[in-house]
Amino acid sequence: MPATPSDDNSPSTQLEDLTTAPPQHPVFALEVAAMRQWLTGDPDGYLEISAPDVVYTDPFMVGWLSGHDALASLYDGLRGTIHADRFAFTNPCVMEIGDAAVLTFDFVSWGDDETRWHCTEVYRRLDDTWQIVSTHWSFQPVMNSEN
Repeated sequence: MPATPSDDNSPSTQLEDLTTAPPQHPVFALEVAAMRQWLTGDPDGYLEISAPDVVYTDPFMVGWLSGHDALASLYDGLRGTIHADRFAFTNPCVMEIGDAAVLTFDFVSWGDDETRWHCTEVYRRLDDTWQIVSTHWSFQPVMNSEN
């Protein structure tokens, strides 16, 4: 659904969200809010919803990062370098199991380039607050006529 302009006209409200049929679950709402910040170069939204014992990996890493401090260090190195004008979560799915929720989605953003990702995140609920405890990003393969 397209983003609705707001009165504050901040960069995160100017992003066009092309997501269709989003899941109606609190972790998806947290994810969208954090991503809107991320795409303006501000990783703080993700840091705010990440647990102290979070683990993280992406295709640019050899292994996993463990802990909020390590994640904050990684994200601080990326601060101000990420930008997109439009984005979409495709095929988002939330599976809640007790006090855990697994969020899976494909993600595409359009800025200077189009980027496509797969993501799986595990959230833990503690005292009615959901926090990310595991994040795994991977590239979506580029499909062409030979695939």
